[in-house]
Formats: sequence, structure tokens, C-alpha cells
Amino acid sequence: MLKIVGNDFVRRYRLQQSLEALERVKGIIGEQAYKRLKALVEYRLFGKNFDRAPINEKIAVAFSAGSDSTATVKILRWAGFDVVPVMVKLPQIREPVLWNAQSYGAVFVEIPNYMEKISKQIEKGAPICGKCHSMIMAAVEEYAIKEEIKIVASGDLLSVGSISIYPKGKVVRLNLPAFLAIDKREAIAVLGRKYALGFGCSLWKSAARKSPVLKKFAIQRVLRELRAGAIDDEIARKLILDVLQK
Repeated sequence: MLKIVGNDFVRRYRLQQSLEALERVKGIIGEQAYKRLKALVEYRLFGKNFDRAPINEKIAVAFSAGSDSTATVKILRWAGFDVVPVMVKLPQIREPVLWNAQSYGAVFVEIPNYMEKISKQIEKGAPICGKCHSMIMAAVEEYAIKEEIKIVASGDLLSVGSISIYPKGKVVRLNLPAFLAIDKREAIAVLGRKYALGFGCSLWKSAARKSPVLKKFAIQRVLRELRAGAIDDEIARKLILDVLQK
């Protein structure tokens, strides 16, 4: 499921930073969750096996059924957590994606006035991905608070080390791939199947046709992920070409 990072200096440094960040939320998430998350990091660092028996600790995962959030669900379940995938039903999500989410046991929530808020961004020619992501995370956190779930996880690859797990209001945010120093290629490998790379949902593609400047922002995002080591040169090239073809 997970590879050991070996002598990769950068990944080892990031994982050590994750352990330090984990210590700061120990008193919030509880002993069971703390020990199991620490064991996951130590497995990545040293190959140290750990008890993966199910524990009574729920984690809500912001679930899109994409590679990063699916890998997050699979890793956390492999580690013994009681994982609740939470998918926000957005108008641009196709039926096959919803069916796939159901196969993972996803629960569905909605964002009031989603299209009204996103349309304002599109009209201004402003980036929509960040706005969309923040609304999705807020909806998942609201669900977690209602269900008394302490940890909300995401498939974020970027916020490495010291900011990969942190308190946010009434929950603790865990960006699992970043927490475990996992990049996009590793996340895809966790899926155990072929995965078609592409940039953006149908809503972004429609917005980019109306406001081509959005392609510039998209390419900047890809390059940021490349600089951070979340993706490699080959993946970056495929994503940038996909952006330019929209």
C-alpha cells in the first residue's frame, strides 16, 4: 500500500515535520488517532510495521472520487480508521462519478447557492478552483461537526510537513498525502488501476472557454505543484497540454 521513503532526504525531512505537527494536535484528536497516525508516518520513514486492526475513530474525508481523495480513503482504511467519504453534490459532477462514490460508501452533502457564488467568480474572470475548494471543505467540516467527527481529511498534496495537520475551528484538518509526503504518482499507484490524467472539471472547462485567462492561472497551479514536488515533469507536461487544449 505505502512505500518506505528510504534515503530520500526531502521526504524524510517532511515526514519529521509531520510528526512535529502531529504532536501539536495530540490532545485534540485523542490517543487512538494519534498513535495510528504516528504509526503511519513511522511506517513511511522506517518500514516499521504496526497493528492495523480497526479502531473506533472516524475520519471524514472530502471525497471527489479523484486519485488523491480516493488514495486518502484507501490508506486510512488500510490503517484501520473508520472512514466516512463525504462528497459534495455539485452540478458538474456526472452520474458515473456519483455511482463510483457510492461504491466507497460516500455520504452526500450540498452547498446552498453554489452556482450563484461560482457564477460571480466566472463573470469576473477570476479563478474558481480555490473558491470551489474552500466551499467544499467548509461543507465537509460542517458535516463532521454535526456528526461529532474530530478529523477532516483531504487529498491535498501540497501543504507538507508542519502545516499538513492542524486545528481549524472545531475540527482538525489532515491533508493526508502531504502528511505522508506522497506525490501524485504514488497516489495513483495506491489506486491499483490506470488513471486518466486531466485538468479541471466540466465547469472549469466551460469557464475557461469564456475567460481564457483562467488557463494562465491553471498553468501556474500546475507549476506550483511541480516546484513543490507533488507532481513530476511528465505529469506536469500532460496537465499543461490538457489545459492548453481546452
